[in-house]
Order: sequence, then structure tokens, then C-alpha cells
Amino acid sequence: MPEHLKALIVILVVATVVFALARVPACAIATSPNDFVRRRNLWLGITTIAFLAHNFWVYIIAVAVVLALAAQREPNKPAMYFILMFAVPAIPAHIPGMGIIQHFFSIDYLRLLALVILLPAYLALRKQPDTAAFGSTMPDKLLAGFLILQILLMLTVSTFTNMLRIGVFYSFIDIFLPYYVASRALRNIENFREALMGFVLASLLLGAIGIFEFVRHWLLYASLDSVLGFPWDMGDYLARGGEGSDLRAQASTGQPIPFGYVMAVAIGFLLYLRRKAVKPLTWTFGLLLLTVALFTSLSRGPWIGAAAIVIIYIATGPAPLKGFARLGLLALIVVPLLLVTTGGQKIFDLLPFIGSVSSDNVTYRQRLAEISLQVIMEKPFFGAFDYFYSPAMQDLRQGQGIIDIVNTYLSVGLGNGLVGLTLFAGFFIAVAYGIFRSMRTLTDRNDEMYSLGQGLLSVLLGIMVTIATVSSITVIPVIYWSVAGLGVAYARILTTAKAPAVRPSLKTRLAVATAAR
Repeated sequence: MPEHLKALIVILVVATVVFALARVPACAIATSPNDFVRRRNLWLGITTIAFLAHNFWVYIIAVAVVLALAAQREPNKPAMYFILMFAVPAIPAHIPGMGIIQHFFSIDYLRLLALVILLPAYLALRKQPDTAAFGSTMPDKLLAGFLILQILLMLTVSTFTNMLRIGVFYSFIDIFLPYYVASRALRNIENFREALMGFVLASLLLGAIGIFEFVRHWLLYASLDSVLGFPWDMGDYLARGGEGSDLRAQASTGQPIPFGYVMAVAIGFLLYLRRKAVKPLTWTFGLLLLTVALFTSLSRGPWIGAAAIVIIYIATGPAPLKGFARLGLLALIVVPLLLVTTGGQKIFDLLPFIGSVSSDNVTYRQRLAEISLQVIMEKPFFGAFDYFYSPAMQDLRQGQGIIDIVNTYLSVGLGNGLVGLTLFAGFFIAVAYGIFRSMRTLTDRNDEMYSLGQGLLSVLLGIMVTIATVSSITVIPVIYWSVAGLGVAYARILTTAKAPAVRPSLKTRLAVATAAR
């Protein structure tokens, strides 16, 4: 039997087990049984199509049709988007230009989701009179400034056609749509709960597959690009650990770092959802699965991000001292056990600044920061598109012949200067401040809305920590733009709830009356 068919069988078996175990708690917490079944069938169907199509365009068209039909019956578009986000890898291919231009644009699974699920949702939201206009919040303005700056900078170094493709179309699909729909579509706590449950469930599926890969030393999606006929520069076998190295899990994310990053984000959301769990054992099992999966990535950046998420969640909770006491007690129990076991010692050897395994990666990141800051200051305002060719950057070229900018902030600063970096970082800071300010308006720290704010704030700040150690590849940017949108939606819900009642304007009343007809 071909490898990809064996992999498909394993994936479907693992996913079926996870769906079966998650059905009761998911439906009890957030999702109706009908919605759960429909989204489960979609996930299984899309995965099956990808492995059996044997042609990239057949796969893309078939999945697009299935998604379009399902989206018509979907009441919560962000929930649908999140649960399907990791179903298959985002293997890209250019849509041919048919002699007019070289190619129209590059399509992959994530862009397909955005075009079929998020774009119709965006068009529908724009028509609703109660949808806040884009630009009405400070994060909106900062994001618009960042996107416009990128378009203007690209105009100075590239063709008009390329600017339209990359600066306008890709930015709209990859950045604007996930942010806009997440920030406008969720209107109440029930919508939020269902959307975050969708992300957690998708991560549990991803994590279970990743654990299998780690244990069996077999990447289940590694053969999919050759089956579809388009080679992918992701999805390679990577190991870490010196002698007797362990395979780093990645599942459908294409690389271990994004895989670990997804697990860290899901842990933060699960900390919020746990308050609605009927049985404590249920969320404990989910947390254990995500934590083990996080470890199997053997990626230290996501480990640091996950630690930041947990610490921030506890620190902003109703009883932080009690929470840190429990965390300290857990550490007193776990750390000695790790020190006396072979596996535990391996974990310590992998820790940054403490362990000895791949310590050169830490050194490389330090040199990257020093040299990149020097290069940025050469053109401090708007950066340089050709910074890779700077003589100073050549000192960072690795054995594979590449310069790996494993720091998203430095990457933005090098290509967009301090102006672009200020807009980029300021956007996330503004979202985080909006969440925190909204949380402070709630007097009851045991209220579910406050706990939701805890989860969103801790995840967003954890992401900001993580991307300082990784580059924005595969699913990483889609998730941080989406989470930022969730933060804006949260702040808007609380602001609207506390705003004094006002009589709608004549324009709004006419729009509502027209829609009613």
C-alpha cells in the first residue's frame, strides 16, 4: 500500500477517536450536536479529498465546492474557520496566467479557507448596519497604516502588477480578512465560546497526530505534496537531541515551530474553557494532550510562549497568589521527578540558556539581534527590501546557505524600518491594552467575561513573546491576526454593553427598514 494511503488511514483513525472523545464535552460547553457533526464530517471529508485527489487542482476545486456548500448552513463562521484551519497542509501552487501574465496568484489551503469562508462573511458583515466600520478603533487604524506602508514601499521596488498581487491581494486575504471577520462576527459570549472551542478541538486533533508522529518517527503528511504534484519547501523530517535524536512533530503545519505555537495558543484558550467543563477530568485530559504535543515539537520558542501564557493567565486571575502557589507546588513535584529520569534530563538539556542541546541556536539569535539592529539603523525609517544583501547580514548565512530571520519583529524592522515596526508592534499593544482596559471595567473577577478576557490577553501577550523567537511562517501569522481580531471583538462587546442607550440615527433606521423588506 502506498505511504500516503497508510498515512490517511492513521490520520482518520486518530481523528475519529479524538472527535468521539470530544463530542460530549464540546457539545456541553459550546457547540450544538448538529454543528459538531457537520464540522467533524467536513474535517474528515477535506482530509480524505486531499489524500485521494492525486491532483492539486482537483483537490482545490473539490474542497472549495464542499466548503461553499457547508458555509451556507454555518451560523458561526469563525468557529468553522478555526476547526478546519489545520485539516491539511497549506501546500501552495500558482494559478497560471494563461499567457496574459505569468500567474494570477498563489493558492493554498489557508487562502482557500479565507476566500470561501471569510470573504463571504466579510461581505455580509459590511452590509449589516450594526457592524462597526473599519477604522473606528485604534487597532484598525494601526493595521491600516501598516498595510498601506507595505503597499507604498513595494511600489518603489516592484512592478505595479506585483504590488497588486502581494501588497494588496495577499494582504487582504492573509491579514485583513482573518482580523476583520474575527473582530466583527462575534457578538456575544456564546459566539466566543463556540469559536474558541473550534480552535481547541482543531488543536487537539493536530496534537494527537503530532504525538503519533513523535512516537512512531513518521511524518504523516510528508508524502502529500508529491501526491498532489507540487513540491513544498516545508514538511521535511527534522530531529533534535544529539545522539538518539527525536523526530520533531509537525503534523499538517509543515514545521515543528508552528506546531508548538498552535499548542501554546490552544492551552491558553483551554484555560478559559475549563470553567464551563462539566467534568474536571475532561479539561485535564485535554490540557495534558496539548502539553505533551507541545513538548513533541521540541521547539523552545513555543515553550517560552506557553509558559508566558500560563503565567499571565494566573497573574490576571481572581486569586493570583493561590494560582502561583499551586503552580509552585506542581513544580516541586514535577522537577525532581524529571531530574532523576532519562527523559526528564533530556527535557532540561533542550531548555534555552540552560540545556546543552542546540545551544548554537541561542547564540545565533543573539547575533541576529545585534547585526539586524545595526542594519536597521542604516535605513531606520523605512528599512530596505534588499537587506539580505547587506554585507553585515552575510555573517548570518548558515551552512544551508540561508539567512534565517527567526524573529518576526526584526524581520518587520528590516523590511519596513522603525515606522513599520512601530505600526506592527503598536497594533498588538493597542489590542492588548483594549482587552485589559475592558477587563478592568468588570467588578466580578469570577465572571465568565472576565475569564474570557484573561484567556485572550494571555494568549495575545504569549504570541507577542513567541514571535520574538520565530519567523512568521505557515499558520503563525494567520493565527496572530485572528487572535488580535478576537481581542477587538471582546473589547467592543464590553464597550457596547456599558454604553448608554441612544436613539439610532435616521440613516441607520432607514437601513434597518430597508433590510426588513
